[in-house]
Amino acid sequence: MTNDPKSQPSLNRAIGPFELTLYALGSMLGSGIYALVGKAAGVVGNAVWLSFVAALCAALLTALSYASLGSRYPRAGGASYVTDRAFGWPILSFAVGLALVCSGMTSVATQSRVFASNLASLFGATSIPVEALALGFLLITAGIVFRGIRESMWVNIVCTLVEAAGLLIVIAVSFSYWGSVDYFETPASTVDGSTALLILQGSILTFFAFIGFEDTYNVAEEVKNPETTIPIALVAAMLLATVLYIAVAISAVSVVPYQELSAAPAPLAAVMEKAAPAFPAVVLVIITMFAVANTALLNYVTASRMLYGMSNQQLLPRVVGRVHPTRQTPHIAILILLALLAPLMLSANISDLASATVLLLLFTFAIVNAALFVLKRRPGEAEGRFEIPAWVPALGCLLCLVLIVVRVASGDIKAPLIAGILIAGILGLYWLLARQKEAPQT
Repeated sequence: MTNDPKSQPSLNRAIGPFELTLYALGSMLGSGIYALVGKAAGVVGNAVWLSFVAALCAALLTALSYASLGSRYPRAGGASYVTDRAFGWPILSFAVGLALVCSGMTSVATQSRVFASNLASLFGATSIPVEALALGFLLITAGIVFRGIRESMWVNIVCTLVEAAGLLIVIAVSFSYWGSVDYFETPASTVDGSTALLILQGSILTFFAFIGFEDTYNVAEEVKNPETTIPIALVAAMLLATVLYIAVAISAVSVVPYQELSAAPAPLAAVMEKAAPAFPAVVLVIITMFAVANTALLNYVTASRMLYGMSNQQLLPRVVGRVHPTRQTPHIAILILLALLAPLMLSANISDLASATVLLLLFTFAIVNAALFVLKRRPGEAEGRFEIPAWVPALGCLLCLVLIVVRVASGDIKAPLIAGILIAGILGLYWLLARQKEAPQT
C-alpha cells in the first residue's frame, strides 16, 4: 500500500451547524457543572451566577481565538498545525498536540470508570468488577468512533439533549423559588474582601465548566463549510451553555442555602431532593451516565483526530493517519488510543493525572492564543471569514498563563509535578521519533 497522502481516503464531511453546535455544547455540559456549582457557591455565595458571567468573558477570549483559527485553517489537529505555522518549531507543535491527546485520554479513562460505577450501582451488579464494565464501555465507545463521524454525532445529539434536559428539569422544579434570596449575597466570613475579588475567585473555578469548546476545531475536516460553521457553532454553544449555567446557579442557591450547597457531595441532587422530593433519584443517575458517556465519546473523537492531524504534519508516523476506506475514520489512531486507554483506565491515580492535564490544557490554550496573535500580525497571511482584533488572543494568552499560576500556587504540588513529567515524556518521545527519522534506511 502506498503512503502517499493524496492516495488515501479522506475523512467524511458530515457535520452541519446544528450537529457541531451540539458537539461543542455536549463537550461543555459534561465538564463538571454538576459539581462546580457547589464549589463555586462556597466561595461566592448567592452571587455564584456572576462568577459564571465572569468565566464566560474569560473563556470567550480563547473560544473566539479558536473560532477565528477554525475559519482560517480548518483542519484536523488544528492546534498543533497553527502552532507550527506561527512559530515553526516542530517540537512545540508536537508538545501541544500530545498535551491535548493526554488530556482527552485522561478524560476518557476517568469517565469510563465513573460510567461503570454508576452502571453497577444502578443495576446492583456488584458481582461484576467495575474494571470489566469500564473496559466494555471503552470497547463500545471505540466501536462508535470507528463506525463513523455521522454515528458519533447522532449519539452525541441524543446525549447532549438528555444532559440539557437534566439541567432544565432542575431549573423547572426550582423556578418557584426564584426571588427568595439576595443574589448578591456573599459569605459573611470574607468581609475584608471585596465582592469583585470573590467573584473573580469563583470565576477561576467556573471557568473549567466551559472547557470543551476547543474540541470543535479538531473535527474541522469533517465539518461542512467549516470556515463559517465553526465560528457560528462555537459561539452559539458558548452562549447556550452560559444561559443554562446561570439559570442552574440561580436555581441552586434559591432552593438550598449556599452553605449547604457547598458541602453537598452532589449539589444538584440536593436541589432536586428539596424542590421535588417525589422526583425519582434514579433519573438523575441515568442523566449523569448520559453526560459521562458523551464526555468520553467526544474526547475519544477529538484525541483520534489530533493524532490523525499530527500524522499529516509528519509529527507522527504516517501510518497513524491512515483513514479506513469505507468508514472514513482514522482507524489506526482509534486503535492506538484503545490500546493506551485500557491500561490507563486501570490506573489508581487517574484523578491526579486529570488535574495535571488541566494544566496542560491551559498551556495549549496559551500557545494557541499566542499563535493567532503572531499569525494576525504576519504580512501576507490570509485572513479567515471570522476575524477578531489582535488584543483578543493576546488577552486570552495572558489569562491562561494567570490561571496556570493560580493553579500551581494553590498548594497542590502533585498536579504540576505530574504535568512536568508528562511534558518530559512528550519531549522524550519527540527525540526518539526524530532519531528514528534520521536513522539510515536499510
